Amino acid sequence: MASKAELEKALREEVLEVVISALAEHYDLDRDTQVSIVGPGEIAIPLVDAEGNEKYPKIKISIPRGTRDGNGGYIPYNGERAAEEYKEEKESKAQERAVKKAMKEAEKVKKKEE
Repeated sequence: MASKAELEKALREEVLEVVISALAEHYDLDRDTQVSIVGPGEIAIPLVDAEGNEKYPKIKISIPRGTRDGNGGYIPYNGERAAEEYKEEKESKAQERAVKKAMKEAEKVKKKEE
């Protein structure tokens, strides 16, 4: 029976292979010469931006374990929950920015009236 680490490594490598194949096909890249493995679970690909500048986006594939539970174990990572928390955080920050902007606008109007 495989260990958790071996299972995670195999899954990470499988996902990385799928990502490499998809990116190579989409950007018409040679997998062997243009897709570079730059670290464990990390690749970089050569691209050119709209102004002709060469860029190397780096993509990292990881299998997060989760957070420590305080008893020597982990609370498993839940991608759906993480996405929901991220969405809520973005909405909260957008609301904060909108409130700050409205307050600044109100201050400008108040100063003009004085």
